[in-house]
Amino acid sequence: MDTTQLLKGVLDAAVLAVISQEDGYGYDVVRRLRAAGLDHVGDASVYGTLRRLFTAGSLSAYVVASDGGPNRKYYAITPQGHEVLAEQRLAWATFSRSLSLLLNGVDRPKTLADPDLNFDPIPATDHSANPSLTGAHND
Repeated sequence: MDTTQLLKGVLDAAVLAVISQEDGYGYDVVRRLRAAGLDHVGDASVYGTLRRLFTAGSLSAYVVASDGGPNRKYYAITPQGHEVLAEQRLAWATFSRSLSLLLNGVDRPKTLADPDLNFDPIPATDHSANPSLTGAHND
């Protein structure tokens, strides 16, 4: 499968996720994306994404002097960028879940209300070792 086409749709989210962990300059972001397994991410794509996210207000920028070369332009995520990232995380979770179900041959997605799922959000806790939590008193 050619993952470059898949990457185009999620590069904004990937870049925001990397920068939300730690501010970074262009090549640093490329390196961190590749270290995360996005081996085919292109330098030009990342630099273009950084500029676009900056223009849209999702990133801010500041310049740091470099000991061994030109100054570096670092990017930081803004509060708006955190909101965008949260929306993209939710969209990705919904999309990937739906596609996973489809690829695995499931006819319909299960919801938390589906009795076949047997989902218990608050597992029962055994308080028998501490009678004060069970309402039993040893007076």
